[in-house]
Amino acid sequence: MTGAGRPRVTLKLATSLDGKIALSNGASQWITGPQSRAVVHRMRAAHDAILTGIGTILADDPKLTARPEGGCERQPDIIIMDSSGRTPGNAAVFKGGDRSVTLVPHRDLSRAMAGHGRVMIEAGAQIAASAIRVGLVDQIEWFRAPIVLGGDGLPVLAALGLETLGEAPIFRRTGVIERGADLQESYERVR
Repeated sequence: MTGAGRPRVTLKLATSLDGKIALSNGASQWITGPQSRAVVHRMRAAHDAILTGIGTILADDPKLTARPEGGCERQPDIIIMDSSGRTPGNAAVFKGGDRSVTLVPHRDLSRAMAGHGRVMIEAGAQIAASAIRVGLVDQIEWFRAPIVLGGDGLPVLAALGLETLGEAPIFRRTGVIERGADLQESYERVR
């Protein structure tokens, strides 16, 4: 937990070199390679919960399970931001083993994460930007694949509503590791 009982939040991003998460038609599997995906499974296992949005559920139908080599003791709980109740009852997240899946009908990310010590966000541009904008992201793990999707690709972040550079959140890079053809960049929030 970080200050004021808030969970420690990691934002996981997987993009092309030009910061796109999918083609304009939504196709995104798989931008990054198997080595990066293996690391993400270990990261999931180290978190209490994974937070995602209804857009990710509807677009990708992910399991969001931790499947590291050697297995893991427990699966992280799932938190789905779904203010309109569109999560299908047969979504893959409900088949992920012994864990809770919580549908959150409001847009308050802090409230949605309450009660968890470590939360990993694996979501689209809107939730990623919202979490950064309100100062919830402590760490970013950014996996970049050596491909370029261009201006019609879907961006990794939605608008932050910045009017000056002085308002921009700042992160300090703490590491860069090659993961096969991909790069994993680690960042900690400065402000």
